[in-house]
Amino acid sequence: MASADESYTYAKAGVSIAAGNALVKAIGPLAKSTARPGANAELGGFGGFFDLKAAGYSDPLLVAANDGVGTKLKLAIDSGRHDGVGIDLVAMCVNDLIVQGAEPLFFLDYFACAKLDTGVAERVVAGIAEGCKLAGCALIGGETAEMPGMYAEGDYDLAGFAVGAVERDRVLTADKVAAGDVILGLASSGVHSNGYSLVRRLAADKGWKLNRPALFDPEQILIDALMAPTRIYVKPLLPLIRAGQIHALAHITGGGLLENVPRVLPADLHAEIDADAWEQPRLMAFLQAQGNIEPEEFARTFNCGIGMAVVVAADAVESITAALVEAGETVYRIGRILAGPRGCTVKGSAETWSARSDWSATHEA
Repeated sequence: MASADESYTYAKAGVSIAAGNALVKAIGPLAKSTARPGANAELGGFGGFFDLKAAGYSDPLLVAANDGVGTKLKLAIDSGRHDGVGIDLVAMCVNDLIVQGAEPLFFLDYFACAKLDTGVAERVVAGIAEGCKLAGCALIGGETAEMPGMYAEGDYDLAGFAVGAVERDRVLTADKVAAGDVILGLASSGVHSNGYSLVRRLAADKGWKLNRPALFDPEQILIDALMAPTRIYVKPLLPLIRAGQIHALAHITGGGLLENVPRVLPADLHAEIDADAWEQPRLMAFLQAQGNIEPEEFARTFNCGIGMAVVVAADAVESITAALVEAGETVYRIGRILAGPRGCTVKGSAETWSARSDWSATHEA
């Protein structure tokens, strides 16, 4: 028990202002490395500025998105793999901007913990800076919150906020999509950042040895496969959007292909996806087998190896595929757009693939 005349300090309550200042000093060069036209990416002010005119826009609309990493963070904390989750944080935001045709301009992060470990925080922010560079946006600010009693020791949480811009005549809207359009799928880099509550439950129930070679790939450690950062699709897609060659994009996150593809369709069009058009990644097959997961449940929970769906005109498939491959993407022709109620059908020759969603029935009743 404290004495009546004890002098209290913030540090005695569990918050170190010095540690926070040290972190800001350490991550300053990381932020500066993300500078781009319109932002100098300097930290230290009460807010970050961005100059749209310097970025080259004439009649822009601003688009904002925010997201987190979800329970993948818990796996990162438990395994000490903090380096890639910053990329995940940026990816989940900027991939949601590009699907509306917007170029990510700047990013801000929020890092909350019980007690600040500057080494861990710096590794996380280094990943955020790397994600910003992959997306071509500037890290112009953020917030670090040390809150004893709110989090368990060693735990932390992340949130990200991104703002992008698109010229008014290049916004991707559902009315650009037509029957006969083709759906291309861009390969994911792994589980990305959705479904980790189920992944962690399987790991616990099945007794996975995370630091040993994966059963599906002896050349890879299981935890490395599970923690692969979310792929960022901005740079390969942006030139095609600006050229008016893409009709729609769907970021395949929670809800999978079944829930996300219909989000970019008008009410009278339906997406039909052929699951035989690409080979399901071994990691995905492993997860489905380990959990004996029903096809529809699996297709709503995981990305199934496709991180971005790209809707294009049938006569542009070859040229767009070539451009995306040249930009480093793995591209599959996975489906088509048909007349019918707004929704998505995923089907294949194997019994493990047969699932359908009727968007109108579940979202517009």
